[in-house]
Amino acid sequence: MDQPSQRNLTHLPDLSTSAGRVGPVRTRMPIYVDLLPPCNHACPAGENIQEWLRLVKAGDDHAAFIELTRNNPFPAIHGRVCYHPCESACNRIELDGAVSIHSVERYLGDLAIESGWRFEAPPHRSGRRVLIVGSGPSGLSAAYHLAMLGHEVEVHDSSEQPGGMMRYGIPEYRLPRAVLDAEIDRLRDLGVRFVQNHKVEDLLTEQQEGEFDAVFVAIGAHLSKRVDIPTRDAGRIVDAVSFLRGVASGERPVIGRRVAVYGGGNTAMDAARTARRLGAEESIVVYRRTEEHMPAHAIEREEAVREGVQMNWLRTINEVDEGQMRVEIMEIGDDGKPHGTGRFETLEADTVILALGQEADTGFLTSIPGMRFDRDVVKVDPTTLMTDVPGIFAGGDAVPSERTVTVGVGHGKKAARMIDLWLANVAHEPAEKHPLATFDKLHPWYWGDNRRTTQPELAVEHRSNFDEIVGGLEPDQAWTEAARCLSCGNCFECDGCLGSCPEDAVIKLGKGQRYRFDYTKCTGCGTCYEQCPVHAIEMIPER
Repeated sequence: MDQPSQRNLTHLPDLSTSAGRVGPVRTRMPIYVDLLPPCNHACPAGENIQEWLRLVKAGDDHAAFIELTRNNPFPAIHGRVCYHPCESACNRIELDGAVSIHSVERYLGDLAIESGWRFEAPPHRSGRRVLIVGSGPSGLSAAYHLAMLGHEVEVHDSSEQPGGMMRYGIPEYRLPRAVLDAEIDRLRDLGVRFVQNHKVEDLLTEQQEGEFDAVFVAIGAHLSKRVDIPTRDAGRIVDAVSFLRGVASGERPVIGRRVAVYGGGNTAMDAARTARRLGAEESIVVYRRTEEHMPAHAIEREEAVREGVQMNWLRTINEVDEGQMRVEIMEIGDDGKPHGTGRFETLEADTVILALGQEADTGFLTSIPGMRFDRDVVKVDPTTLMTDVPGIFAGGDAVPSERTVTVGVGHGKKAARMIDLWLANVAHEPAEKHPLATFDKLHPWYWGDNRRTTQPELAVEHRSNFDEIVGGLEPDQAWTEAARCLSCGNCFECDGCLGSCPEDAVIKLGKGQRYRFDYTKCTGCGTCYEQCPVHAIEMIPER
């Protein structure tokens, strides 16, 4: 029987016609690139997160602090209260959990306070004066960046102390006041002047009399939205903002044994948890929608439940009377909105705290000719944050935006840079952004398993006062967590391209200088590109 013919799998290719990885003429070539890390892209404050994590990993904490505070002057604050959207975007979440960016940021912030690190004032002054109305996160951020740009800055605020809702809205168990004061004191060292207990009534007159060249309006949303609830004793109903402000100022109001909080946002969670610390045996959140619709961040809701706060979904308060409240049972209709069912139940409550949202107190701006509004917020150019009145800018809670500390800080930085350009009569030219380094671009084989570091927490049974709940990282933990960063889209000098190149076409330039290609040797095989774990190399058509 004849042997079956066998196909020769080793025949030599015709190099004159081949289009494989390597040919007689190079058709593609590698180049080094820098892509945009997803954490940087997601940060409302515009931090260069990847770079300061790299510096922590390199053991240079002070340089990391300087890099971080180029964009955000409050790392100890943000490491505690930011809801870290950077971590939701982190590519490492696809492997073994996102990098705990906020805990490393807090580590740097606390280390800076402990070490007495300060900002270096600019060598030259501009001679220009800028007025900031409001000392919340947006106003303080703008004050910092404007001072670093050489301008004279004065902050006018109606409260006794600066900080806005960071001081009077966020409870101390989340943000100790000593931390807040320490980071604000750095601004004073820069020469920022604070005028407290001063409510601005006539902005144009104040600007003229103070000889300010520009103004940034950064008032917070301190006015609680009200709802008419029939009651025989109005003293049983308080608004959440006033309640939290009073407690933050040292008051300890008598609220009774049973407290109901009406609302579903982060302020409602803070009010309910604060009520527990003031001695309420029962703290109930009444919300007219379901858990899925709740605007509060999941971590805030989860912590409230852990501390004994009860959630009453699909309920709306109809009447309050003699230690009780009448609530209507709701249901979600086909339109996705809650609708009354006509069925009622009675719940016990000695105090009802209204947490139905806040509005900005922009009434003092309505008399300025040309100023436009959208309900309680000021209309601004989204690119420059300038209102229709030249020289008056606005940001934070005073403009349409998500009302968080980090968004406010980002607005302050943006406003400061736009004010600086406007004072110099220079047009804004937006910088081009690099492409995003998505997970599919990476080669995750390079990294082994390295689980996320967990911060220490105060046990629930010990949360009867306003002591801080979450602790910080030790130096070795901060280093370990920073080392988990994948350096998405940016070379971190792993030497993979150097070691994999078969033609010795990769030249190392020295520590911190990365590499370059010797294109007289490169064949365009793409081995360097295929092994690069962070996609810092791209193959492009031959030029």
